[in-house]
Amino acid sequence: MTDRKLHRIYCVVGTRPNFVKIAPIVKALQARTECDLRLIHTGQHYDFWMDRVFFEELRIPEPDVNLKVGSGTGGEVVARVMLALQPLLVEARPDLMIVVGDVNSTVAAALTASYLRIPVAHVEAGLRSFDRGMPEEINRLVVDQVSDLHFVSERDGVANLTAERIAPERIKLVGNVMIDTLYACLDHAVPAKDCLCEIGASPAFRSAVATKGFGFATLHRPSNVDDPVSLAGLVDALVRLSSDLPIVFAVHPRTRANLVRFGLAERLASPHMLATDPLSYLRSLGLMREARVVTTDSGGVQEETTALGVPCVTVRENTERPVTIDEGTNTLVGSNPAALEAAVADVLRTGGKRGRVPKLWDGRAAERIVEEAIVFLDARRAAASQ
Repeated sequence: MTDRKLHRIYCVVGTRPNFVKIAPIVKALQARTECDLRLIHTGQHYDFWMDRVFFEELRIPEPDVNLKVGSGTGGEVVARVMLALQPLLVEARPDLMIVVGDVNSTVAAALTASYLRIPVAHVEAGLRSFDRGMPEEINRLVVDQVSDLHFVSERDGVANLTAERIAPERIKLVGNVMIDTLYACLDHAVPAKDCLCEIGASPAFRSAVATKGFGFATLHRPSNVDDPVSLAGLVDALVRLSSDLPIVFAVHPRTRANLVRFGLAERLASPHMLATDPLSYLRSLGLMREARVVTTDSGGVQEETTALGVPCVTVRENTERPVTIDEGTNTLVGSNPAALEAAVADVLRTGGKRGRVPKLWDGRAAERIVEEAIVFLDARRAAASQ
């Protein structure tokens, strides 16, 4: 039986971006002898390229429990996670639940713990796009309202939480755990040349890359890929851009399914467009590091490119990570294909934004998170003993 003098801490993950964020936190918790860690995987992402390969590359330990909830609509996933997680929490009564990011598994875990009066710590608290049409924005708002500790990655998050009347003593500016993982893995990233061979780039494509360099692209948000007109416009823009700059397009499963459903898959059959399945973290990192420009609608990629100093063109109307624009290398262009093409052309002409790495994005965010969590738990234990 676990010694109750230890702080029993549960970490919950469910999706690819969660895995990248939790890896350094798990490592930091394992280094503290006063912590008893349990890792819970909801199983929201479950295939090899969206799940297993991340555990292997990031050296995340096997989850203590996998709830195996699978995919589904937002409401379905949230409900299944809550139903599966509640009995575990009732039995174990952890001292703290750590949740990361803004996915459906995150809000489900936070709500379940909150209902059971188990303290919740939210990593990446305070990020706001101010667009409630984004499911992730609803998740962020809900999780922050039920959390007891708010671990913030950038200064705007502190301002947002303060405006929402979160008590200042609960807000901790700790830095960005995504960047912890990036720095820890940079020396192990797969070089672009090797990655291109592994994913089947043709000799002609590799020759063009040797002459011109390459761009790296990802698209997965419903606003961009669930509408046939929007998806067709963005795909056509990427194909046109590839005539000047070869592009590696890592195609998310959602995007792949819609390309087929809308009859758009054949449009990617261009000699300088390499459409590939989702890539592992180390392969994605190697490509991002060496790309001349990255095109994305991912929040994490905006942060990673800023840390790498690589120009990023974000195909969204808003971003919950404004520091990547104000201080970093990110440019927001909306979902207009012409604006995307103009922004990439500008990067190729000028070299793009130089930017700087934001405060506390130094690879030690997880250490600060764990230290603050232990201070919080020690204070609760002391108060309870009085």
